[in-house]
Amino acid sequence: VAQHFLVSYHIECTDEVKQSVISTMGTFQDIVTEKCVEYFERYRRQTFVTPKSYLSFIGGYKAIYKEKFASVGSLSERMRTGLAKLTEAEVSVNQLSKELVMKEKDLDAASKKADEVLLEVTMKAQAAEKVKMQVQRVKDKAQAIVDDIAVDKAAAEEKLEAARPALEEAKAALQ
Repeated sequence: VAQHFLVSYHIECTDEVKQSVISTMGTFQDIVTEKCVEYFERYRRQTFVTPKSYLSFIGGYKAIYKEKFASVGSLSERMRTGLAKLTEAEVSVNQLSKELVMKEKDLDAASKKADEVLLEVTMKAQAAEKVKMQVQRVKDKAQAIVDDIAVDKAAAEEKLEAARPALEEAKAALQ
């Protein structure tokens, strides 16, 4: 009976495994029949295994197989999708790694250029500092001279103020 109902049913396996499944179904039916006889002998109550219950068993097997097959198919599809995503990610990572190597080379070159510019700026800053110090010395000397001149000017103005009354008298005398 199982042969008739399962031979045309699609089971994802080899023919040998399919024949084993069909044989196992028949074995289950035989075991249930034996258990019915044992039950009668032990409890003196009659139970029967009908063709309908056997067909129901086969139908249940088909329903469970179909459900599990769909579930495994869904998981398989998800796994394929995940593997495809991983493959895409691997390609992206490889591409980004190559770009990173190029960027690191560019960064090294830029860093060397920046070091050169920094060295040049530092040298110019040191030269400017030397010039600034020289200018400061000249300024300090000039300021000292200006201060000396201011002192001399103040002294001269004092003498001029002291001599002014005599000048005024001399102007007045020249009438």
